[in-house]
Amino acid sequence: MGLFANLEPSQGAASTGPLADRMRPRTLEEFVGQQHLLAPGKPLRTQIERDEISSIILWGPPGVGKTTLAHIIAQRCKGYFVRFSAVLSGIK
Repeated sequence: MGLFANLEPSQGAASTGPLADRMRPRTLEEFVGQQHLLAPGKPLRTQIERDEISSIILWGPPGVGKTTLAHIIAQRCKGYFVRFSAVLSGIK
């Protein structure tokens, strides 16, 4: 009997991914911070809810939620999204 023999199929990859990915907010309601932009009635939140985002650049230091917010917007909106990281592309 192997170490993982008792895992149910639903406990597979989704529960073994990195903790940060498993705990990442998935909705605007779960997203913490940036209330000056994302509180109900604020312009950015309204654009996201109405699927009116045309283009957006998220800028800031590491760890402030740029990637998480981008994932949330991508899930809510029906537009075409291009994921781009200046760090990974070698831009200095």
